[in-house]
Amino acid sequence: MSIHVNRTATILKPDQSRVLLRPFSPGDSQRVGSIIARIMSLPEDRIGALLDEISAEFSERHQQIRNLFLERFEQVRGAVLTDEKLSEQRRQLIGSYFLAEYSLESAALFNPSIVPHPDQTGLPTGALRFILSLRATGEGHISSITFRTGIIHPDHRIEVLTPTGFLTEPRQIPNPLYEKALFARKLLELGLTGEFTRRVMHRLGESFALAGLRASLEAEVKQSFLSDGMTHEDHNAAQGIWMLARTNYEAQFQPEQRLSERILFPANPSQSNGIEDARFAHFKNDDGAYVYYATYTAYDGQVIMPQLVETSDFLLFRFITLNGPAAENKGMALFPRKINGLYAMLSRQDNENIYLMFSDNVHFWYERKLLLNPTFPWELVQIGNCGSPIETEAGWLVLGHGVGPMRTYCIGAFLLDRDDPSKVIGRLREPLLKPNEDEREGYVPNVVYTCGALVHNGELIIPYGLADHATGFATVPLDEVLAAMHSEDC
Repeated sequence: MSIHVNRTATILKPDQSRVLLRPFSPGDSQRVGSIIARIMSLPEDRIGALLDEISAEFSERHQQIRNLFLERFEQVRGAVLTDEKLSEQRRQLIGSYFLAEYSLESAALFNPSIVPHPDQTGLPTGALRFILSLRATGEGHISSITFRTGIIHPDHRIEVLTPTGFLTEPRQIPNPLYEKALFARKLLELGLTGEFTRRVMHRLGESFALAGLRASLEAEVKQSFLSDGMTHEDHNAAQGIWMLARTNYEAQFQPEQRLSERILFPANPSQSNGIEDARFAHFKNDDGAYVYYATYTAYDGQVIMPQLVETSDFLLFRFITLNGPAAENKGMALFPRKINGLYAMLSRQDNENIYLMFSDNVHFWYERKLLLNPTFPWELVQIGNCGSPIETEAGWLVLGHGVGPMRTYCIGAFLLDRDDPSKVIGRLREPLLKPNEDEREGYVPNVVYTCGALVHNGELIIPYGLADHATGFATVPLDEVLAAMHSEDC
């Protein structure tokens, strides 16, 4: 049976005018101090005019820009070598010299994931409001998560709302409280099990804040120096404990900030070179309430780490480490509900095959089972998932990618049993989507790729990246996809 794929006219292209205000560090503390000293030498009667000029040039690109100048000044205040009380305008001017615009999506806007919006009010019957997450890549190939909202209309027409011009990072806050048992379990997974770690954790209660952990670490470090001194192992343990705490954090946006203005930019060392390919799942908890989970790849320039982010409202985001021997490599995708009382996840630890994992805790993944391997010519290099499985009456529909000759990426699909997803009950022999002549050119040629689709009113809605540069949309009748599945190819 043939499958009728409709490529829509909606294309999202990278926009270099969407800029984020980021800290600028021109060098070490000595150079920072030299720059501040030169600014301090300016006469007070010139400060106001200079500040007005900067504000006039950039205030229409950034909201409350003078407050941002003050915030940045506070971050470099330690390099001010004077006890003189500085005027607010001079502090703002100093702050402005240590900020720079970053073009968030100057290189690419791709690898989208789509989920239902938590607010479905005010829509006509048969319409669905959605949230689209995208990987935005800018200078230095640094990737972050950006968002769009849109509507799937009753006739399957896809409308993506125009984003606003302002971009904002959230306030990063450490987790208000860490659970001691969970934190200790994560330390165990990291191999931080020595006597130093035991003593640090012994000082803490059943739950603790970051300040309490810092105090415990400082007390234990001080005690170590007073006795036999810090060993190399103790030093590594202290760094590892602190790194784990900082990797698990919360990020808070304000309600007045529109969704398209909210940017999840790398905020800790494990993410320093990018937050890549978020696969969002609209997850149904045991009590019927919904939460959004997204697996993503954190990259620090050398090491890739699978991570998890959780939100219920796209205002407060909780970043969580994934632990266990099976939590490795790219391409992890969470099922949107528990199966037989367990969390379920697709993965690809060996860069070639798709695996299935189960766990009683979404933070920890221990064992994997081979689910699918490359079979057809268009996927013989490798296969992987393309987002959270979609539950249908026929089974779990999973979009996957295959890499074939000339490193061409195509999107395929397979079907898993609803009650036992370790059983593959159907598979497409041919790609559902492969790059056409209009989609081959871009940042990385010959690639179509998605991080998540959804089904609405019998139609499979697939947002997908075009040559790792832009994002398009395709719609496909679900019954045609299911009818084309072949069980003998499983």
